[in-house]
Amino acid sequence: MEDELERFPVLRFAKEGRSNAELAVAKEFLFTIFLNGQELATLICSPGNLRYLAVGFLASEGLLHSKDEIKKIKVDDWLGTARIEIEESDKIDQGYFTKRLIASACGGAATFYSLAESATPKVESTVKISPDQVFSLVNQFQHGSQLYLATHGVHSAALADGRDILVFSEDIGRHNAIDKIFGRCLLEDIPTSDRIIISSGRISSEILHKVAKRGIPIIVSVSVPTSLGLKTADKLGITLIGSVRGKKMNVYTHNWRVS
Repeated sequence: MEDELERFPVLRFAKEGRSNAELAVAKEFLFTIFLNGQELATLICSPGNLRYLAVGFLASEGLLHSKDEIKKIKVDDWLGTARIEIEESDKIDQGYFTKRLIASACGGAATFYSLAESATPKVESTVKISPDQVFSLVNQFQHGSQLYLATHGVHSAALADGRDILVFSEDIGRHNAIDKIFGRCLLEDIPTSDRIIISSGRISSEILHKVAKRGIPIIVSVSVPTSLGLKTADKLGITLIGSVRGKKMNVYTHNWRVS
């Protein structure tokens, strides 16, 4: 965790007066991904688990479907680069290297969402969850981020089943936190279908496309969705649960999965 924060002196003002203090601040890091020798994207991120982030980003963009497609990965933590070679296929179009959209994310995540949108499958799953399970998972989730407790400057994401959190990650970008989960799952053969994603950030359309590609039927957030996020969740067959606070929550789409 210490590698992902820095400490700065501040002059603090409060009702009791002024004082000198030292605060922990989340690191902001530039990370450039090269795919088959060509520069693909530069992400603004936290400097931890960069291998997972690179692989998860490629998977979310539809450029990578299996770890067996990966021929070589070289991550340089000092330079902030990942050089990945994958098997050549017709899914790599030159448009991926020229047309970019800056997503609505903390950390300014890049996405080729406009190119990949039509390839996103609808999630077909009969998995259900109870309100008590949601509240229990979110309680576990909110106690999982030591970096957030130290800096209050990062987002968290988790993969869960109905009872427990299985994979946890954090990053200054809400998209990156989810991509780190998917990268780890792909590299370590952790199943994602019929599971649940939990996020600390708002749920926008780009997030829903990432989740649908992994066959995940339920997404839970302590924050809120956007209007296009709601429309996308409905279209892709995803149950979207937001504004989870204490024993309250909103079920926005496909509420039949909440038993």
